[in-house]
Amino acid sequence: MDVSSLFRWTPGRRAGLGAALLALMTLGLALLARRVEAVPSFARQTQLPCSACHVGGFGPQLTAFGRQFKLMGYTMKTGSGANVPLSAMLVESFTHTAKAQVDPPADGFSRNNNTELQQASVFLAGRLSEHVGVFAQATYSENGGLLGWDNMDVRYANSFNAGKHNAIWGVSVNNNPTVTDVFNTAPAWQFPYMGADLAPGAPAMPMLFGGLGGQVIGANAYLQLDGRWYGEVGAYRSLSPSFLRKVNADFDGRLASTAPYARLAYTWNLPAGDLTAGGFYLHARRGLPGENARGQAVALPGPSDRFDDLGLDASYQRAIGSDHRVTINALYVNERQKLDATWASGASTYRTGRLTALNLDASYWYQDTWGGTVDLFADNGRRDPLLYGDAGKPDTRGATFEADWNPFGHAGSWEQPWANVRVGLQYTWFTRFAGRVHNVDGAGRSASDNNTTFLYLWLAI
Repeated sequence: MDVSSLFRWTPGRRAGLGAALLALMTLGLALLARRVEAVPSFARQTQLPCSACHVGGFGPQLTAFGRQFKLMGYTMKTGSGANVPLSAMLVESFTHTAKAQVDPPADGFSRNNNTELQQASVFLAGRLSEHVGVFAQATYSENGGLLGWDNMDVRYANSFNAGKHNAIWGVSVNNNPTVTDVFNTAPAWQFPYMGADLAPGAPAMPMLFGGLGGQVIGANAYLQLDGRWYGEVGAYRSLSPSFLRKVNADFDGRLASTAPYARLAYTWNLPAGDLTAGGFYLHARRGLPGENARGQAVALPGPSDRFDDLGLDASYQRAIGSDHRVTINALYVNERQKLDATWASGASTYRTGRLTALNLDASYWYQDTWGGTVDLFADNGRRDPLLYGDAGKPDTRGATFEADWNPFGHAGSWEQPWANVRVGLQYTWFTRFAGRVHNVDGAGRSASDNNTTFLYLWLAI
């Protein structure tokens, strides 16, 4: 079935919150959801269960129908009543590493066994007019203790028919390359969809993996043709340090010029599921960040570093009856670097570098209620002792397994779509970390000492 045909236009953080308390809050909010109308805004707008657009009960993994909903600018609506496009999300988590970290991972936390109000978010998400929609997120995290802006995507979308061909086209203003993407191979939306922020992670990743997220503003134009071809082109510019301070966003240096971004993908609508293959490209030139006399982040004058990211991705998704759903995703990104600014500052041994990232994940969901995912990752880089320390390389490899329970994930569940709760248990193990298997930090710590158990409770209303 060509889902795109359904969307053609017709005329006319620890603030006294522990896991037990949050569980009580979850139950209470679910019971009160209808009365206070604090419901997921997309579900309220479409009057469809969250499983219509999302694999596993609710986000972020999109079904074929969910991809079309996003491409049409979040504007599909059922009924004539007014809808307030607001939603909220809470995530409480517990993080344990196999061996306590040498130092606390953040201010106010312990070396191990941390509970955290990881995210408290509000969303402006939904239809603003017939052709304009928005997905904008503001997030508070106990790690840092700040409320700041998060992903933003404001779209104009329309459709047209030309002979036997139908197309969806649109324009997006957004603050993160790949946040506009509709496939869950894109770095902004790939697995893990919720991860530990108080545990060690890969020391270096290509720029596409959030290197510009929240620090830029961009405009993208996209086109989907016959529900198969998908293309997108755009460009990004840095936001000023003063603006980023106001929205509590990081500043990692200013782009020296406009950063172009492109995306191309093709989907085969098969009887046994959907298969997609495609690629990404990002070019960015960025200077080094510094501080002014008041200790505020500013852009330093001088040379810039250049990053060229080329990615290849593939995805397969199949629904087997109404109870079973299988998804397989793959992403490989190669980044070539010319580090003129970093080398001139004495922070790198060489003027050129390279990073690669490979992710392979497979998931299975039963009735959008019980789910399991396995992810294999390998992040590698060219040797540079100054840039990467004693080991001289950033190579980090391992795997993640996650088991999920969505008690109200099924389309016919109690209080669906108002009650949305996910309990996730995730375990990540490392076979290599920061270039080594043993003594990864020069103090005897092994890669496996960073193995992480992560438990979270996620509420969306």
